[in-house]
Amino acid sequence: MTDYSRILEPGRIGALTLPNRVIMAPMGTEMGTHEGLFTEREIAYYAERAAGGTGLVVTGISAVSQDFEQINPGLCRVDTDACVPGLTALAEAVHAVGGLISLQLTAGLGRNINVVDPQRPPISASDNPHYADPGVLCRPLETAEIRLIVQRFGEAAARAARAGIDALDIHGHTGYLIDQFMSPQWNRREDEYGGSTQNRCRFAVEIIQAVKQAAPGLPVSFRLSVDHRYPGGRGVAESQEIARILEAAGLDLMMADEGSYEAMDYVFPPYYLGDACMVPAARAMKDVLTIPVMAVGNLTPENAQAALEAGDADFVGIGRGLIADPQWAGKLAAGRREDIRPCIRCNQLCVGNAFFALPLGCAVNPQVGFERERALTPVDAPRRVAVVGGGPAGLEAARVAAARGHDVDLYEQADHLGGVLWPAATPEFKSELRTMIGWWERQLAALPVRVHLGTSITADSPELDGVDDVIVATGATPVVPASIPGIEAAHVVEVVDAHLDRARIGHSVAVAGGGLSGVDLALELAEDGHQVTVVEMADQIAPDLLIINKITLLRRLEAAGVRLLTEHRVVAVTPEGVRAEGPDGTVEIPADTVVTAFGVRAARGLADALEGRAKVHAIGDCVHPAKVAEAVNAGFEAAFAL
Repeated sequence: MTDYSRILEPGRIGALTLPNRVIMAPMGTEMGTHEGLFTEREIAYYAERAAGGTGLVVTGISAVSQDFEQINPGLCRVDTDACVPGLTALAEAVHAVGGLISLQLTAGLGRNINVVDPQRPPISASDNPHYADPGVLCRPLETAEIRLIVQRFGEAAARAARAGIDALDIHGHTGYLIDQFMSPQWNRREDEYGGSTQNRCRFAVEIIQAVKQAAPGLPVSFRLSVDHRYPGGRGVAESQEIARILEAAGLDLMMADEGSYEAMDYVFPPYYLGDACMVPAARAMKDVLTIPVMAVGNLTPENAQAALEAGDADFVGIGRGLIADPQWAGKLAAGRREDIRPCIRCNQLCVGNAFFALPLGCAVNPQVGFERERALTPVDAPRRVAVVGGGPAGLEAARVAAARGHDVDLYEQADHLGGVLWPAATPEFKSELRTMIGWWERQLAALPVRVHLGTSITADSPELDGVDDVIVATGATPVVPASIPGIEAAHVVEVVDAHLDRARIGHSVAVAGGGLSGVDLALELAEDGHQVTVVEMADQIAPDLLIINKITLLRRLEAAGVRLLTEHRVVAVTPEGVRAEGPDGTVEIPADTVVTAFGVRAARGLADALEGRAKVHAIGDCVHPAKVAEAVNAGFEAAFAL
């Protein structure tokens, strides 16, 4: 049995004692009002994480000033006294459940600001090109303007202290405004805020000092990108020098991460980056600092414990893991490690929503943002419910229906649960998907759900007699174009079968279809030593994959030697491989094995046939093939509505 004693050990940040070493890393929620004020919905979200045993909850960014930038709608502000009631309500809600709350303060985004306002040019340390529109140059802040922002930090800190906030965090990473001042590639100033490392850190140092003076006794943390992860960006050695300067300014905790807009995947590490991908950044900070250091980046309880035991960090920052399961720390303390709902690191409804200014969601936890509205309270009139299909939509529907008191039978025609997740989880980089199946199995075992494996349900199956509601989650079926000559040949394998039966796969492989299932298989095979070519009709692979995830995927595909043939259409399967037509004519692709990954179509047959026999709720891929997030959320919503 794994020992999690280091995670559960109390720790100190300045004068503040935390009950354990788990800190909820700061992440935006987009749940604020249009004016930037905390809402009841956002407060409930943070309070839920505090109630779950998190040692310290840190909010997403809150703007200290609107003098030079307008914060995006949905994000929070602390630049006027009108913000104090919301801050007070937040602190009181977190304290009421025994938690501690830290407020993250931001100076702004600078060159990274999302939208350029022609009436209000973006600001920066120097005349840097705007990240998204390099034709627009930022306006360098004047000395008096820098000092005004420092003053605003002090004013915001005083409001936070007055509201009862326990700690303050300074948003200094990822190439945002403070980071632009600290980094030589963005700071070319010749005044006291530019030149030497000491001068480039002056802005950050003055902010730390202003915050500590305005809120005496409150610990102050700082989030630093230790390695920007792109050519020309700041590296570890200079970040270590910066860290020493910030510690000398009075800093109490260093949050160590990596990345920048130029290396966005490290800012929001997808599953392709693997476990504990930024612990080395924390180690680099531990090597030069005496104050505590927090590690982040795809941490599980096991590698979080290992990082603490090794002395690589003093605290572990859990971000998306606490979105997926607000009781992450509490379940560890209760000896319930297996009940922690895994984060599958898909970024779909957390980071993906934020990119479109939508409120935070979660692929595996549909209660995120609806902590009060979607509480699983018992129903007044339990119903008999049959769930057909043991994939993600059906599993979540069965769990929620049973948790609310309904009498549930789950039918799955295969000999195991998981549906499409089972083959999709064969690559090591998607191991959390397989863990998710185990989580559902454990939850259903503790609920009054009768699971029937190896059972096919048809419109006239007697198992449905007397059922009040049938939730149909039969998934989708593969598309295999019969018009392609040779598609039925013995060396042709459908992508799901390719995951499950690797013995059928030869050394050279042509993957026909460059959607996510095809390219994930291509990466898995290539990294296992196969020679792989992907053939895709569109002008890019995985067109609906979040760009953050795609950055890492493309890098790994290139490193693994996968050949990508976009704008090519498979016209025949030959004994030697695949024939495709592209912009320059016909291409012959040698392959021992051809994998078909042309996509899927909804399996609506059962749902349509059941109309009239019972109240039918079709959900997931049998309605519209999509990603795991849509399936899980659809399963929750259908069962919750019963």
